[in-house]
Amino acid sequence: MVLASHARASEQLCRPEQLALPLQTVRISPDREGAAWIKVYSRSISSAVPTGFSFTREATALPPSPSAAIPIICLPGLTRNSRDFHQLASFLSTSGDFPVIALDYRGRGNSERDSEKSRYTVAVETGDVITACAHIAIEKATFIGTSRGGLILHHLIDRAPSLIAAAVLNDIGPVIEIGGLLAIRDYLNSNDTPTSWATAATYLRTLHGADFPALSDGDWSEMANAIYRDEDGMPVPDFDPAIALSLRGLTPETPLPDLWVPFDAMSQIPLMVVRGEHSRLLSEKTVREMRRRHARMADFTAPGQGHAPLLHLDGPREAIAAFLNDIARSR
Repeated sequence: MVLASHARASEQLCRPEQLALPLQTVRISPDREGAAWIKVYSRSISSAVPTGFSFTREATALPPSPSAAIPIICLPGLTRNSRDFHQLASFLSTSGDFPVIALDYRGRGNSERDSEKSRYTVAVETGDVITACAHIAIEKATFIGTSRGGLILHHLIDRAPSLIAAAVLNDIGPVIEIGGLLAIRDYLNSNDTPTSWATAATYLRTLHGADFPALSDGDWSEMANAIYRDEDGMPVPDFDPAIALSLRGLTPETPLPDLWVPFDAMSQIPLMVVRGEHSRLLSEKTVREMRRRHARMADFTAPGQGHAPLLHLDGPREAIAAFLNDIARSR
């Protein structure tokens, strides 16, 4: 299955509707009161799941996957979208027959922008995840949360703990390093953007290359395809600019939440953390404390990557597949 997503004006990259990946995408349409209306898009190459299946909050559930495996729900980073998980979904489907669903949060990707910008919060987005799971009749899932997605999981374990069968935290934990957050603030609010699709990958390499020496030319091109959407042949960041503006008030003195209490609640579920070798958001010290508190936690360092690691590259993808398969065998 594959989502209908953004089209890239380049002969080097195929349009999403031409792909054949085992991924269903949930998109959010917030109404004026902030409630989330849910749409699910998929393309089936081997099952009866209909293309363009969509519903509102009163509708029936998505037809079940032919796989008996507990589904995987992927939650992207702050300004990222479900395209980050295309290749990981493809790999997981071949390594363990895992059905994979990814969420475009409100204001990102193909979800609609929220008219009330103050609703771009972890709390609201956690509610959207709960709403989406209810609509597609998911009672329990394994979650992969990248950065913002991992913060949502720290809220979800408090609000709907029965939903989480297992979790993978991608470069996020109970302690967020303010230096890394300030770096995110700065590049998201920069007025500098790529001037064409031909320069988009080079632009990203210039911006992030020091933290991601492991990435190839192709990896940078794929990152550009995930981050940007096409508008009149030009790459445009695929998120509501208000999300980046919300970070402008951050300073080195800004107090950040202590998330050890919700993290400790995860001690009852299988847990894995992936940390980028050059991450400035999740420290090695925090990972050590996470491991001390959750003795059975699996951890993996993504070599040559910063915040947040690309999970479909060699190394992280095999580690995640092994973690998921170990869970499946233990059931």
